[in-house]
This record gives sequence, C-alpha cells and structure tokens, in this order.
Amino acid sequence: MPYIKQDNREVFEQTVLPGTATAGELNYLITKICQHYITDHGLSYQTLNDIVGVLESSKLEFYRRLVSKYEDTKIEENGDVY
Repeated sequence: MPYIKQDNREVFEQTVLPGTATAGELNYLITKICQHYITDHGLSYQTLNDIVGVLESSKLEFYRRLVSKYEDTKIEENGDVY
C-alpha cells in the first residue's frame, strides 16, 4: 500500500508530482517512474513483477478508497441499477 513514513512523503511529493493536464500526461509520468525503477533495479522478472504488483495494488487501493465511494454516492443520487 502507498503508506510510507511522513518524513519521506515530502521528498516524493516535491519531485514526482508535477501538475498534469491530461490523462496522457498522467500515463507518461507513471511510465517514467516505472522506467526509472527498472534502471535502478535492473531488467529482471523480479523487477517487472514488482512493478506490475505495485500498479495492481495501487489500482485496487485507488478503487477501494475513491471509486467505490464515488459510485455509492451516484447510486444514492440516481438510484440503483440492480
């Protein structure tokens, strides 16, 4: 999960979170981070598996924390389909 020590967060937020204007730019930023991880750790099954695992875990946590709550709000506002 994306929970790192408070002291470490400031460094990453200042260096990795430029403003993005489009989904394409967000995709680019995520891709560059993954490429840097490969450069730092070497191209191997383990490194690729680490990246895929992080992306999948991040996706699931994002969905759990934001998307599902948003969807629940929309169900209340508009009525359930099921």
